[in-house]
Amino acid sequence: MSFRIITTVTSIAILIGMVLGTSIAATDEEIAEGKRIAFNRKLGNCLTCHMIVGGELPGNIGPPLIAMKARFPDKSALRAQIFDATVKNPQTSMPPFGKHGILTDKEVDLVTEYIHTL
Repeated sequence: MSFRIITTVTSIAILIGMVLGTSIAATDEEIAEGKRIAFNRKLGNCLTCHMIVGGELPGNIGPPLIAMKARFPDKSALRAQIFDATVKNPQTSMPPFGKHGILTDKEVDLVTEYIHTL
């Protein structure tokens, strides 16, 4: 009887972990809003330094934003890079968008969702 209880409790714990551990996919609207912020010269302004497919007049100071899921399989690492790139590279020319309040936390989240689709 105790073996059955242990396996049941273990199964429930695994299921709960799977549910809590899965991230919720961004909606098309959130991705579109992230793109709008990234392309906006007064907000994200990503095109000043990065080539992004579909963007006009891109810069070349930063790397092209392509294959982002391969480069950042952990989306939270991409978010951290956008929030404050100086953590990994104090000499970076990328502004710390979140740390300096250039973008709100929500805007950083939206840009992250968009950039991760590239």
